Amino acid sequence: MKLPLQITFRDMPPSESVAREVREKAEKLDEVYEGILSCRVAIESESRRRHQGNVYRVRIDMTVPGEEVVFGREASEHHPHEDVYVAVRDAFDGARRLLQEYGARQRGDVKTHVGPPHGRVARIFPESGYGFLEAADGYDVYFHKNSVLNNGFTRLAVGTEVRYEEELGEKGPQASTVAIVGKGGHGHRAA
Repeated sequence: MKLPLQITFRDMPPSESVAREVREKAEKLDEVYEGILSCRVAIESESRRRHQGNVYRVRIDMTVPGEEVVFGREASEHHPHEDVYVAVRDAFDGARRLLQEYGARQRGDVKTHVGPPHGRVARIFPESGYGFLEAADGYDVYFHKNSVLNNGFTRLAVGTEVRYEEELGEKGPQASTVAIVGKGGHGHRAA
């Protein structure tokens, strides 16, 4: 990176071992995209009222030529990051995907999918109306119940195969259209 890495700890004492982990992962981002001008990482601890321990949020702000790329992994009540190292790993995984997409756009690469991506439901929260798909590459893609075709949200369960259209949302990859593959899902489209 051309500018120094900035690491900020909020509502927690600075940790040299966490900072070392951040530095190692930030250096690997250069392997994905060499044009990173700066990288700021904020690690925040948040106490939970009803449970013991803290949850962690990690936000990564990177400046690249022409824009700022931000990845913020929010802790949620359904999938909290109780381990700061897991929060850091997941945030850098997301930042890596965003940089790969940015680099592909810069090069003018076009994805060569034959049809929409294929995945499986990894986690679903019916009472809240959203879930996460596991992409073929192993990363998570957020989806909202309104994105599921044919009012199919109630038919989804962990492991359900789906095809989906992916876009870059405010907090990372998200599915704009989800179609159940197989019986009754109408997952196939006419060419």
